[in-house]
Amino acid sequence: MNGKNILLAVSGGIAVYKAVALTSKLTQAGANVKVMMTRHAQEFVPPLSFQVLSRNDVYTDTFDEKDPAVVAHIDLADWADLVIVAPATANVIGKMANGIADDMVTTTILATEAPVWVAPAMNVHMMRHPAVVRNIERLYRDGVRFIEPEEGYLACGYVGRGRLEEPEKIVDHIHHFFQEEEKSLFGKRVLVTAGATREKIDPVRYLTNRSSGKMGFQVAEQALLRGAHVTVVTAVKNPLLPDQVEVVAVDSAEDMYQAVMERADKQDAFVMAAAVADYTPAHVSEQKMKKNAGR
Repeated sequence: MNGKNILLAVSGGIAVYKAVALTSKLTQAGANVKVMMTRHAQEFVPPLSFQVLSRNDVYTDTFDEKDPAVVAHIDLADWADLVIVAPATANVIGKMANGIADDMVTTTILATEAPVWVAPAMNVHMMRHPAVVRNIERLYRDGVRFIEPEEGYLACGYVGRGRLEEPEKIVDHIHHFFQEEEKSLFGKRVLVTAGATREKIDPVRYLTNRSSGKMGFQVAEQALLRGAHVTVVTAVKNPLLPDQVEVVAVDSAEDMYQAVMERADKQDAFVMAAAVADYTPAHVSEQKMKKNAGR
């Protein structure tokens, strides 16, 4: 990541201290790091700590224009090769998901065209709250990527999922990301099958399995990152995939087979990750089958 411009957005949670370590490790790895802080983040760590470690000004106020020749939040948004929000509180995730731009951090994120990564850190119950889950899903569909929090002892006293990922691991993710930027699959077409098929018995019942499709979806996302045109054939309803992925919805194994074969001639690579049913009913009842005694 030598010479890459990384914009670190720090929001107000106890895990801010890890963002200080992250700034140091990114700088040591050769990245150019600039830091933005919300007002509440400054309650935990002063901007001076980030300024010393990044060797750059720290941005805390939308109206504090450090260079009169440019508009600060636009200049930062254009400068970044990657934006990382760490730690990301439920509050800042909610603002991002709903397009709210009421401070330096959220305004800059709304203006950037660089990839945006979010590293959540919050109480385990907050992490599971339907509003937070909904906001994360919305951001994911918008193209934002997430660095999953760890499980462990939290500052609030609970034990569970919600700890900010360790700085060393975040740096590894970033290093891997910039390696992938080489776009080794640029111009290639990749077709991926994912998830379980559903084999109808009657209008109500069907045979299936527990496959979630996650492995296939991850393969599809990685192929997309490497520049491929990606098609996913799946029976999973509303899969969490970037908008750039072409999704072909199917139900049965036969549907999946036909969808794949229709597109086979145009593909450069296939990844068959679907959990296709082993059996298909020979006859599908047009009406709900009634229970028979002894059967």
